[in-house]
Amino acid sequence: MAEKQDELKKLVTVATDSELSSKLRTQAIELIGHINSHEALLELLALAANEKLTKKEREYALKYARDIVRAGR
Repeated sequence: MAEKQDELKKLVTVATDSELSSKLRTQAIELIGHINSHEALLELLALAANEKLTKKEREYALKYARDIVRAGR
């Protein structure tokens, strides 16, 4: 469980790093969505609310958050 939390933290760091390309940040958001846990859902919602991300990245985070909710997590 601690490994998943560490992985999640690293992915969130990548997703919010404005020095990285949008493509890498989007890939990190996708990977967070694939973790498919309650913690990942909360992080995706936080990313969707982060005004420093682009509109596309925020919408992408919402898409994966919605997928986790639909899956019943």
